[in-house]
Amino acid sequence: MIKNKMQNPLFYTHIDSPIGKLLLAGDEQALHYLSFPKGKMAFEPRPEWVKNDEPFKEVKRQIDAYFALELKQFDLTLKMAGTDFQQRVWQVLPKIAYGQTRSYGWLANEVGSPKASRAVGAANGKNPLPIIIPCHRVIGASGKMTGFGGGINTKVFLLGLEGVVN
Repeated sequence: MIKNKMQNPLFYTHIDSPIGKLLLAGDEQALHYLSFPKGKMAFEPRPEWVKNDEPFKEVKRQIDAYFALELKQFDLTLKMAGTDFQQRVWQVLPKIAYGQTRSYGWLANEVGSPKASRAVGAANGKNPLPIIIPCHRVIGASGKMTGFGGGINTKVFLLGLEGVVN
């Protein structure tokens, strides 16, 4: 009998932050997920994941430095699963500098789909690594704080931390 070779499970940990406990998940090479404690995109560890703080020491250090206003750009190995379109959107997000915001229309133009503001909004909302891939820096064309997987209060907090909003 041939046994299926199972993939190694992902590791996970929780870290404290000013916005609550963040869930981190990944393997020994890359970070795959960051989840907020609240909001429509918040989630808990999957049953097959293994609790292990060790792979996340550098991630924790950089997130702590971000919240301490000592880090403006993350330098981590990431692995993000998504469609080709989602990947294109997520690759553009780091171009939005710390302390800056851009509109969904701008993001649509950057990915070469100027009429796809809603589609880029949906892809932005599926970002598995918020904060690190700065989807919180995308706002409505009018400057309105629109949907955010961690909740609007979290988005406002992050933009306030970066000096964008009071």
